[in-house]
Amino acid sequence: MLDNICLCFSCSKDQAEMDQADMEDVEEVEEEETGEDVNSKARQLTVQMMQNPQILAALQERLDGLVGSPSGYMESLPKAVKRRVNALKNLQVKCAHIEAKFYEEVHELERKYAALYQPLFDKRSEIINAAYEPTDEECEWKADEEEELTVSSQEEMKEKAKVDEEKKDEEKEDPKGIPEFWLTVFKNVDLLSDMLQEHDEPILKHLKDIKVKFSDPGQPMNFTLEFYFECNDFFSNELLVKTYKMRSEPDESDPFAFDGPEIMGCTGCQIDWKKGKNITLKTIKKKQKHKGRGTVRTVTKTVPNDSFFNFFTPPEVPESGELDEDSEAILAADFEFGHFLRERIVPRAVLYFTGEAIEDDDDDDYDEEGEEADDEEGEEEADEENDPNYDPKKDANPPPECKQQ
Repeated sequence: MLDNICLCFSCSKDQAEMDQADMEDVEEVEEEETGEDVNSKARQLTVQMMQNPQILAALQERLDGLVGSPSGYMESLPKAVKRRVNALKNLQVKCAHIEAKFYEEVHELERKYAALYQPLFDKRSEIINAAYEPTDEECEWKADEEEELTVSSQEEMKEKAKVDEEKKDEEKEDPKGIPEFWLTVFKNVDLLSDMLQEHDEPILKHLKDIKVKFSDPGQPMNFTLEFYFECNDFFSNELLVKTYKMRSEPDESDPFAFDGPEIMGCTGCQIDWKKGKNITLKTIKKKQKHKGRGTVRTVTKTVPNDSFFNFFTPPEVPESGELDEDSEAILAADFEFGHFLRERIVPRAVLYFTGEAIEDDDDDDYDEEGEEADDEEGEEEADEENDPNYDPKKDANPPPECKQQ
């Protein structure tokens, strides 16, 4: 195959520019030498050509064009076999519809257990917002063995904590609840903090709770994120909502692409900003010069401003489903954000507040990378063992001998 590639590229001036003298050498070799010498020269020439960046780029472009293209195997099958393959594909469509029913039941289970979780989440909200003061028994937390201190250390820490607490009591009143709980969660998680702007933080200090609501039985599959705010100087809403619409059944035009429920769109809500407090807009001033008279005037314009609260006004998906690249990117990030809030942030908020969930996520990543590295190392060792020409004595860097101390 390399010989064919060599001959193909030597015939194309656009794909490879070679020195004329080299071309003459190649022609002379082909005329004077035959047999094994010709094959050897052809291989050498191929190696030289494959080191040419232009040739490699042309070859890569051609190979990329082959990716995903049919191999022709199906077309070569007898008609009777093609009929049976079509029967298998029809069975696969039926499997996809059964899978859709499975996910519908999963959604019902989510709804059922969400109702069981909610009283605990409501109590969490009451503690955060100082509506309920937990008892000493509820506040007692048994640390892991690694976290436990010696008796003497505990006494010292208790004494120090007592002194610090007395100082704080003298300086200011005891804070109510857990101040800035949700803002801290947002700032601790990269995916969420990337959406925050400095001017968002004073508003998110007033965020009291986030809840997830699932669609009612018999209704199209969707979920709603509810953001509850206390009274503030920025907007009059006490509740901001964002609903994600999901498709839970195979698309008739492409049933084999079905891989579980998929977010298809989302709708936000109107924020009733107080006068002069809309941080999703900013005012800029531009100077304009008159072409004829040469006079200059200053024009004030209102333009969109980066803000977390743009989350509640997502781009509208047209009926055709076609969006420009910017809108597609915004919606893709929006869907990821909504899914992450639903699946991770709301159920485990306190662990993101303390940072423990973030550490667990990081540990998982490192474990996976370590396993992959071990696998690659094992594959390399296996390749060496299976190589008939491998001689451990010829290893360029033999391991040092063990020496007793």
